[in-house]
Amino acid sequence: MIRIDRIWLATEPLDMRAGPDTCLARVIKVFGVAQPHQAYVFLNKRANRMKVLVHDGFGLWLAARRLHRGRFIPARTWQQHPLELSTEQLQALVVGLPWHQIDSNQGIAVL
Repeated sequence: MIRIDRIWLATEPLDMRAGPDTCLARVIKVFGVAQPHQAYVFLNKRANRMKVLVHDGFGLWLAARRLHRGRFIPARTWQQHPLELSTEQLQALVVGLPWHQIDSNQGIAVL
């Protein structure tokens, strides 16, 4: 539906009350500009909520996801900032799987 060429995961938590303008301000602070066809993923401190900001070339999309049980696996603060994800890693992150263990062969390396 929306073309996404690159996916970025923030290593610092975001207040989930933030709307599209606040998310966009965070992206601009980190990257300098929000590039078209790129997705920017944010988690809250408890890692049970996620927001994804996408610039589609015409405007912004902001999607939110909340887990009722469990939590997303956040990026560690020691990992590079910002952290680029593959499509497979994003799919794993969204359902709460260990996205950081998915290698370039799309397999899980460690259980």
